[in-house]
Amino acid sequence: MAETAAQIKALIADEIAAWPLDSREARMTVEAFKANLREPRRVTVNFSGGITQTCWSVARGDGCYRLIYLPSAGYFSLCVESDFGPLDIGVHGNAIECFSSV
Repeated sequence: MAETAAQIKALIADEIAAWPLDSREARMTVEAFKANLREPRRVTVNFSGGITQTCWSVARGDGCYRLIYLPSAGYFSLCVESDFGPLDIGVHGNAIECFSSV
């Protein structure tokens, strides 16, 4: 489990290092992303059709959304908070772009 968390943190660190900081918007995006990062922790995510999967919560958004890492797919997902836990809304890709889509 600690190994997976370390791998996720390394993926995120690589993204931050590669993020272009050539505009004010880009700098603000990466700073907001870094400010909302959390220690990766396991969480059950709900998907369409009643499917659930154990994923990793890595960042909070504005209180309505959460950034998740899907280890089986190898990418990040934006989830909406629900009464039943995080619900995948189909926004997938790299961490910063998913985070900044809201």
